[in-house]
Amino acid sequence: MAGTVSRKDHQPTRKLKRERPAARKLKRDQPAHELKKERMELRIAPSAKELIQRATAISGLTAGDLAYEAARRILEEHERMVLVGADREVFLEAVRNPPAPTAKLIAALRRHREIVG
Repeated sequence: MAGTVSRKDHQPTRKLKRERPAARKLKRDQPAHELKKERMELRIAPSAKELIQRATAISGLTAGDLAYEAARRILEEHERMVLVGADREVFLEAVRNPPAPTAKLIAALRRHREIVG
């Protein structure tokens, strides 16, 4: 984003290039110096294209970086388990007082030990 700065003594303004916060955050999350050599092509609706273009303009991210960030957030949410109410209580009770292993579970563990060691 280019901004203008003027000095109090009314000297000509100069352009400053500022990196947007979203772009700085993304650089920390991605592996350092990863070469961008893969390519993806998408067929999207005009409204989706406009939305992506607006998001890239506001965030300072490229369309690829924006897709990466969205995918990372989706996976992060998917990997996090949030239990509330009765679900939470059932889970905690099972952790506190686990049921006895069934015959099928015991057999599966024996097979696993034989295969894996």
